[in-house]
Amino acid sequence: MKTKSTKSETLKRELISNLTETRAAILHEASQLFPTAQDTIFLGVWSVKDLIAHLAGWDFTNLAAAKDIQARKLPEFYARYDKDWKTYNAELVAKYKRDDFNELLALARDSQRQLIEYLETVPAEAFQKDFGVRSGRGTRVTVARLLEAEWKDEQMHLEQVRVFLAKFQNSDYCF
Repeated sequence: MKTKSTKSETLKRELISNLTETRAAILHEASQLFPTAQDTIFLGVWSVKDLIAHLAGWDFTNLAAAKDIQARKLPEFYARYDKDWKTYNAELVAKYKRDDFNELLALARDSQRQLIEYLETVPAEAFQKDFGVRSGRGTRVTVARLLEAEWKDEQMHLEQVRVFLAKFQNSDYCF
């Protein structure tokens, strides 16, 4: 029978592993694109460069948010909510997008490294701990929930990048 401590540690390890594996897969897939395809709009108004900037921005956002939650404060980004975080995402893309693709990939690796390094210092029990933080709708906000949302978002983006890449690998279309 698993103890509460063992369950918490397992959850922490799974979340960190899921985040790092999914990000590595996204960056690997994105790096397979021809340079001209990196700026091609494929996801609403986003190119792969925009998507990667979005990921880096959420790493920094969730790093601050994890600290806020443990300080019993609602993360600042909650005040910026609109449908699908459209405005906030646009701000993140504008702030973190780089013209040089290798520089952008390095930023996305570094932003996640900073997030993961911080998470490694957080006690496993704090991931699901109720610090009394509630969203505007009264939903309990925890470190684990933030990370689960980030992982689900990145899983969706991984599939979108794979579809985009496959579209051009399986055609005569050349950038």
